[in-house]
Amino acid sequence: AQDFVASMQRYVNPAEASENAQFFYPVRNARAILQGSEPLESLGVQAIDDQTLRVELEQPTPWLLQMFATRFGYPIHRPSLQAHGRRFARPGTLVSNGPFVLTEWVVQSHIRLDRNPNYWNSEAVEIDRVYMYPTEDIASEFKRYRAGELHYTREVPKQQIRWIRENLPEDHRSGPYMGVYYLPLDTTEPPFDDVRVRQALSMAVDRRIISDKVSAAGEKPATGLVPVYVSEYVSPGYEWLDWPMEKRIDEARRLYREAGYGPDNPLTFTIHYNTSQNNKRIVLAVAAMWKQALGARVSILNQEWKVFLQTRKFASQWDMIRMGWIASWDDPYSFLEVMLSDSDFNDTGWGDPDYDRTLEIANTVVDPAERARLLAAAEASMLNQYPVIPIFYYATNRLVRSEVAGYRINILDRDPSALYALGMAP
Repeated sequence: AQDFVASMQRYVNPAEASENAQFFYPVRNARAILQGSEPLESLGVQAIDDQTLRVELEQPTPWLLQMFATRFGYPIHRPSLQAHGRRFARPGTLVSNGPFVLTEWVVQSHIRLDRNPNYWNSEAVEIDRVYMYPTEDIASEFKRYRAGELHYTREVPKQQIRWIRENLPEDHRSGPYMGVYYLPLDTTEPPFDDVRVRQALSMAVDRRIISDKVSAAGEKPATGLVPVYVSEYVSPGYEWLDWPMEKRIDEARRLYREAGYGPDNPLTFTIHYNTSQNNKRIVLAVAAMWKQALGARVSILNQEWKVFLQTRKFASQWDMIRMGWIASWDDPYSFLEVMLSDSDFNDTGWGDPDYDRTLEIANTVVDPAERARLLAAAEASMLNQYPVIPIFYYATNRLVRSEVAGYRINILDRDPSALYALGMAP
């Protein structure tokens, strides 16, 4: 149990500067520890004995057990961390309680996992070895799959979806995915410090065309930040979503002109996105819509993932960025907390004390219906200030060979290799 205590303390340790620390705010003293006003040892987690862990909360937390079922609930092997510091998670030094052991990690090449004989349920694990090949080149991944080099792909090229459905229907696995694709804007500087500009851009995006024609892989047009898949919650959405596109564009043009833009002074900005053929298709389509509807001059700039993450941290380096938020548990707060004023994931510079306060109050409410009402009111308030432009809700799309048994589509997209088997009927 003490290994679980050490893991949670590491998340909220200010010296670690973990961007995931905010997920532990419901735990007693977590926020105060991060602010430096309480010692690390005061975190509300305690090992009662070797097998018993006590967690004390600041407030009711409906998603707590779901969170502990994710990586945020994993223990850390304290002797390894003490002996190796930040290199504790390398081949030969990583000690975990999972079904596999990290054997190789070759940057820009592959990760190799071997079955862990000390895993509590090792006899149920059918796979002896797993190779993972990190890549940003979805087209290359698809070619390797067709060549028989891969059993499984994380994604598929969206422009190949029709061909895949026609020629690999048994291998194609698709279903709803608890995530939202959206475009944050830097609201602290021109041109996006003007809410009229932000609203005009949002209104001019035809989300149905993006999801049905451009991405065309089962995504749903976004009505807000929280996906329609979240249980017992209805996103308030924008009031103009049901308007005909002609009416929406007329209103967008009115706002655009009112903000001082037009043919003689076109809105000019850049969209940053992480390198991906699928991302490129989407941001190009959105940019084309803004050019056609408003006359905006939009350029796009792709960056390798690590560079993109660094750029994202400094709003002065970008105007608009492509982002996706994937929930680790089924709760509207897992999306709405992204837009809190002090969230490490709110890159827009936007903040609203009323929004923050409403979310805080909602998380003290035990009645699910009342809590959902408060969260929806907060989302509506945020959406009407347009710090982000939601585009669509994700769908899982990948290829899995017929000899791989155990794979199942699920909305949280959790598919651990320990559940797979080879050479058996799916």
